[in-house]
Amino acid sequence: MKTQDAPTVRQRILDTAARLFYQQGYPLTGINQLIAEAGVAKASLYQHFRTKDDILHAYLQQVSQQWFQQVSEAVAQGHSPKAKVLAVFDMLKEFLVAVNFRGCNFQNAVVQLAPEEQAIRTFIQAHKARMGRVFAELLADESLAEEITLLFEGALISSQIRGDLTPVATARRLVERLL
Repeated sequence: MKTQDAPTVRQRILDTAARLFYQQGYPLTGINQLIAEAGVAKASLYQHFRTKDDILHAYLQQVSQQWFQQVSEAVAQGHSPKAKVLAVFDMLKEFLVAVNFRGCNFQNAVVQLAPEEQAIRTFIQAHKARMGRVFAELLADESLAEEITLLFEGALISSQIRGDLTPVATARRLVERLL
């Protein structure tokens, strides 16, 4: 009998894919490894996902949902638009430390995609655009939001490359000046 806490087969596949795609990359993660580490039968995997791209897309959808939940929680901590924006940069610091500077799931995935994988690339672009809309809604200024989004995305990738929080701290100081 299944316990209520046991993850479904689909969720086990997604959890395993999330770990493997993030740690070793999408191209280096094979279906057979995914099946073995998730502890599922090949037929079960294909019952839930037709292709490896479908798994990647579902994984990114799940990560996007989790990310924007964290963003909402960070924004709720601020009492002014400026404080809300700065709280998102503080959340970014916590995220980068928690993942040992492995970086953004979406930035990592997009550089690993083949040019013909347009549906996933479009999803990633939509996720990143949504982040820009968060800043735009907080500030009610599209131009300023674009600048802050650029600082946010640049700090994210720069921190991954450097392996430290200096780019996020620098971007946060610039945002404080802009606001």
